[in-house]
Amino acid sequence: MLGGGGARGAAHIGVLRELERMHIPIDAIAGTSMGAIVGGLYASGMSVDELEKLVAEMDWADAMSDEPERSDLRFRRKQDAKNFPVDLDIGLEHGRFKLPLGMVQGQKLDLILRNLTLPVSQVSDFDDLPIPFRAIASDIETGEMYVMHSGDLALAIRASMSVPGVLAPVSIDGHLLVDGGLVGNLPVDIVRDMGVDVVIAVDVEFPLYTLDELRSAITVSEQMLTILIRKETLRQIEKLGEGDVLITPKLGTFGSANFGAIVEAIEPGAKAAREAAPRLASLATDEAGFAAWQREREQREPTAERLAFVRVEHDSRLSARVFESRLGVAAGDPIDATELSAEAAQLHALDVFEKVSYRLVEEDGKTGVVFDARAKSWGPSFLNFGFTLEDDFEGATNFDLRARLTRPAVNRYGGEWRADLRLGTEPRLLTEFYQPLRWDSRLFVAPYIDFDQSNFNAFTDQDIVARLRVTELTGGFDIGAEIGNSGEFRLGAFRGGGEARVTIGDPVVPDPDFETGGLRALLRFDSLDKPWFPTSGVRADLEWTQSLRELGGDDRYDIIDMSVEAVRSRGKSTVGFGLDFQTTLSFDGAVQDLFRLGGFHRLSGYERGAISGPHAAVAKLLYYRRIGDSPGGLFDAPVYVGASLEAGNVWESRSDMSIDSTLLHGSLFVGIDSYVGPMFFAAGIGQGGLTNFYLVIGAPPPLR
Repeated sequence: MLGGGGARGAAHIGVLRELERMHIPIDAIAGTSMGAIVGGLYASGMSVDELEKLVAEMDWADAMSDEPERSDLRFRRKQDAKNFPVDLDIGLEHGRFKLPLGMVQGQKLDLILRNLTLPVSQVSDFDDLPIPFRAIASDIETGEMYVMHSGDLALAIRASMSVPGVLAPVSIDGHLLVDGGLVGNLPVDIVRDMGVDVVIAVDVEFPLYTLDELRSAITVSEQMLTILIRKETLRQIEKLGEGDVLITPKLGTFGSANFGAIVEAIEPGAKAAREAAPRLASLATDEAGFAAWQREREQREPTAERLAFVRVEHDSRLSARVFESRLGVAAGDPIDATELSAEAAQLHALDVFEKVSYRLVEEDGKTGVVFDARAKSWGPSFLNFGFTLEDDFEGATNFDLRARLTRPAVNRYGGEWRADLRLGTEPRLLTEFYQPLRWDSRLFVAPYIDFDQSNFNAFTDQDIVARLRVTELTGGFDIGAEIGNSGEFRLGAFRGGGEARVTIGDPVVPDPDFETGGLRALLRFDSLDKPWFPTSGVRADLEWTQSLRELGGDDRYDIIDMSVEAVRSRGKSTVGFGLDFQTTLSFDGAVQDLFRLGGFHRLSGYERGAISGPHAAVAKLLYYRRIGDSPGGLFDAPVYVGASLEAGNVWESRSDMSIDSTLLHGSLFVGIDSYVGPMFFAAGIGQGGLTNFYLVIGAPPPLR
C-alpha cells in the first residue's frame, strides 16, 4: 500500500528498489495520489530504474501547466499570450461569472500518463495488469472513498492525484473525483481486500508541526489539513496485523511541493526499507522464483502496430473537418505515443477545449485512436484581464487595466468574436469578428471597429510646447491568410476620423479634426519560443498604410511601419537584436500620424513617448542572462539580469536622418518572467546626461 504525500512520495521508489533487492515479489498494489502514480506505473510493468529516471528528468512545473508549447499555437493565439500573459479564463454565461474547477486542467499531465501507460491502455480490468492494482480517490460530492479497479488506468491515476483547487477534478462514471488523500491516504482495507497475505504499508505523510513551528496562518491551516488526513491514516494503521509491515521513511520536513528536489526523497525510502529488512526477510523468494516474477510483470507492448482508424469525439460547435484539417496522424500510421501526444497538443492549442486527450480503442478486432476533446465547461464566453504599470519615479506614470471578452467557436468554421477594453493612460476599445473561410483557418475575414486615445508631444525647434490628446475612431475590413503557425498576412480597407486636443501647453496650437480612410497591408511573423525573455526565434511586423481621399482620408500619403527582433542563446545567456523603423511619405503634418519614441528599450533615457515625429528609428542590442528563480516552489519564476544599447531618434524629414543626429541610449535591468507578465526594474541612460528609472509590471501596449 503506497500512501500519498506529493513529492515525498518519491520515497516509494526507494522502497520498491529495496524490495526487489531482497527478492520480495509483490502480488497487489493500491496507491493514493503520488502513491497511485508510482504504484500504477510499477503495476503496469515499469521498472524501478525507469521510475527513478522519470521523476528525476520530468519538468514538474511544466507538467503542472496547461500552457501549450508556443510552436503549437496559431499566430492569433500567440498574440493573445503576449497581450494577456495571465493564463486564466473567467467564464461568462447569461451574465454570470464562472470559474474552472481547478487552476490546472491537467492537459500535459494527462498526456504524460497516457504515454507512460500506453502499453496497457487496452487493459480495462486492473486485475489483468502485470500486478493487480487499485487507485484511491475521493468523491467530492459524497465525501466517500472511491476505489478504481477498472477502466482507464491513466485517468484513474490522474483522478487519485487531483488536489482540490489546484488540479481539476476528474469525472468517472458519474462521480466527480479528487485526491484520495482526503479520505484514504493509506487505505489498508483496500489492499487487504485484494487477497494479500501480508500488507506492506508505506506512509509518507507530512508530519505535524511542532508548537515552535506554528507561527503563521499558513502553517496553522496546513496543520489543520494534516490533522484531518492523519486521523484516518492512524485508524488504518491500527488495522495492520502482526505479520504486516509499516514502513515510514524519515523525510523530516521535506515539502510535499518540493518537486525540484524530488530525487532526494528516494534514498530515505530505501533506507527505511532496509531498516525493516528483519521483518521482511520471511517474504523473500529464491533468485529463480523472483526472476520468473519479474519476467511476468515486464511492461508489454501495444497489441497492434498500426492504427486502423482515427476519430475525434468532441462537444463543441466545430465541424469534424476542422479537426481533420489539423490532424497529421491517419489510419495506417504506426502507434507512436509521442506522435499521438503531439497531435492532442495541437488540438488543445486551438484554445477551445479545456483538455484534449487520446485513447487506444479496439473495435471489430481493430485498434484505433480516439481523441477526446472536451469544451471548456466554464464557457461559452471568456474574460481575460491584464494590467500594466510603468513608473519612472519622477511623476511620469503610465497605467492601464485591460479586459478581453472572447466568444470562440461561434460557428462550425471556428468563427470568433472578441472585444478589448483598455482603461488608463491611453484608453482603447476594439471589437473584431474573425471568420475563417476554410476549415483549416488559413484564409479569413476580419471586420473591426477601433476607438483609442493617445498622448503626443508637440515640438517647436526641438522644444516641447504642448501635449495633445488624440482621439480616433476607425472601422475596417481585413482579408487575411495564416502563414503556418508563425505568421499572418492581412489586406484591408479602413475609414474613420477623430480630433487632436491640447491638454497641456500652448493653447495657440490648433485642435484639428481629421478624417482617415485608405488601404493597409500587414505582414507579421513570430517564431519566438517565449513572448517575454525568449531564447530563440524571430519576430517581425511590416505594415504599409495608404491614406486615400477616395476612401475619406484628408490627404494622400503612405506610412511604413517596420519592427524586427531576433534572439539567440547559449546556455543561460541570450543576445538579441531589434530594429524599429517608421516613416511617412508625403507627410502633411497630421499629429495622429506621428511616431513616438522614449521609454524602456525605445531610447531608455527618455520617458515613454517623450519625443515624436513623422520619421523614427531605433536599433537596439540586448543581452540578458538567467540567474535563478524567484521563490515559489513548483511555481518558480525565472529571474534575469541584462543590459541594452540603443541608437535612434525622430526626424522632421528623411533628409535629416543621419549618423550624426542619432542619439545613444542604454539600460541596465533586472527582469522576472512572472505569472502576471514581465516585471522589470531598470535604469535608463541617455546621451547628454539623461537618466531615467523604470518600474515596469505587465506587458505595455505598443507605441505608435
